[in-house]
Amino acid sequence: MKRPFVVVLLYLVSAVLCGACASLTSKQENESPLRVIDVHTHADFSGKQEETSGILQTREQFVRELKEAGVVGAVSHSPQGGGSIDDSLKSEGVIHCFGVGAQVTPSKVEVGLKSGRYGCIKIYLGYVHRWAYDNEYRPLYRLAEKYDVPVVFHTGDPYSTKAKLKFTDPLTVDEVAVDFPKVRFVIAHCGNPWHASAAEVAFKNPNVYLECSAFLIGDLTKYSPEVIDRHVVQPISWIFSYVDDPTKIMFGTDWPLVGIKPYLEVYKRAIPKADWPAVFHDNAARVFKIKR
Repeated sequence: MKRPFVVVLLYLVSAVLCGACASLTSKQENESPLRVIDVHTHADFSGKQEETSGILQTREQFVRELKEAGVVGAVSHSPQGGGSIDDSLKSEGVIHCFGVGAQVTPSKVEVGLKSGRYGCIKIYLGYVHRWAYDNEYRPLYRLAEKYDVPVVFHTGDPYSTKAKLKFTDPLTVDEVAVDFPKVRFVIAHCGNPWHASAAEVAFKNPNVYLECSAFLIGDLTKYSPEVIDRHVVQPISWIFSYVDDPTKIMFGTDWPLVGIKPYLEVYKRAIPKADWPAVFHDNAARVFKIKR
């Protein structure tokens, strides 16, 4: 018995649609989840709620947020002077940056680098009233070269009224990048709000990298979509386009000033999907030598 034309047509359309759905499902199943490294966190746990974001500053909360966001590695920036660190976080892929305070003690920094307790050096420009190219810091850059670790600079708007903005200008990083070409330098916060200066320093110097943490802080659900787009998505998108090199930009949050997963989802909107593996994982794994 011959099938009516309409029935045959419906059968063919149904078959095509089912095939497409099966193909899409198969593709989705085969796609690996995005692995993420957060290069800017603060894992010094007070047990209290952070006043801006309301995030509880505990190890449990930190690890929970890492897992929820698919974070397989992170960089924790210790307070000025080094401070105490949680060595057990190594099991979560966390490495620590030695936070350099007003008193620079290269011997203490070297002990931390040599032992492996620290995997990078953090310099708090602005909080400490000293230029990036100050002679006090030069021994630290030589240590970074010796132990093959990156140096991270706080740049841009500080979280303190006692900090001095002139020291946080990312343009000054150009001086040390030129003088120490074998050292990997990371401009934290991409100099926010001086994005253009930071982007140019990274564009010009092959040993300078950017991370765009804390462009907004607090509970992101309390911001309008327009504010998030204007202050986070558009600037990161412009920076990515200007630098024109997907190997130069990394993901960072500045936890606990902002939740990891909410910031990740906003950050994704600024980066072409094809470049997600590089920006959200591979660049950080290479620059900070994180192996997971």
